[in-house]
Amino acid sequence: MRVVIAEDLALLRDGLIHILQAFDFEVVASVDNGPALLPALLGHRPDVAVVDVRLPPTFTDEGLQASIAARAQVPGMPILVLSQHVEQLYARELLASGAGGVGYLLKDRVSHVGQFIDAVRRVAEGGTVMDPEVIALLLARRDSQPMDALTAREREVLGLMAEGRSNAAVAGRLFVSEKAVSKHINSIFSKLGLPPSGDDNRRVIAVLAYLEQLTT
Repeated sequence: MRVVIAEDLALLRDGLIHILQAFDFEVVASVDNGPALLPALLGHRPDVAVVDVRLPPTFTDEGLQASIAARAQVPGMPILVLSQHVEQLYARELLASGAGGVGYLLKDRVSHVGQFIDAVRRVAEGGTVMDPEVIALLLARRDSQPMDALTAREREVLGLMAEGRSNAAVAGRLFVSEKAVSKHINSIFSKLGLPPSGDDNRRVIAVLAYLEQLTT
C-alpha cells in the first residue's frame, strides 16, 4: 500500500516512515512543507496520505488545504489528517471535501501503533476515522433539539460509528448483540432525520456531516 507523508518535525516524520514500513506500507514520498505536498499527492496518487494540518511556511492550514485541493482533482483520495489539538474547523472542512476515505486523528494516537495502523488501513479502504476526542467534543454540544432526543446509549453508539467502527465492533465494545446495535442505529437515523443505508461508511459520513453542522 503506497503512502505519502507530510510532517515538518523530522523525528516524527522519520518515526511515521519507520512504523508504516514495519507494517509493509510503501512510503513513496515524505515532505516537510505545504508547497511540496500537493505535487506529491497528485504526482504519486497514493493509496493513502498521512498529513499534518499545520506545515511551513505559515504553520496554519497548509496540510489541510493541500489535501482538499488534491481531493478536488482526484475525488476520494484517502487522507488521514494529524493534528496536535482538537480543531473543529479543520474537521468540518475535511468532511466537507467530498466522499472517500477521510480521517482526523490527534498526534498522540501515533504512539498507539496498533490504533494508528488500523486507522491508516481503514482510511485507505475508503472508511472514515475520527479521533474519539473530536467526536466527544461534537457530541458534547447541546444546542440542537434532534441531538437532545438521543439517549445516552444512542450517543455511545453514534460516537463509535463516527470512529469508523462496524456494527460488530460496536456490539463488542458495548457488550451487546449486533441486533441491539442495529436497533439503536435505526433509532438514531430516525431521530436525526437521516435515511438508513446498507453502507456503513456512507452512514458514518452522513452522521458526521450532520454533526459538523452543529458547530457552525
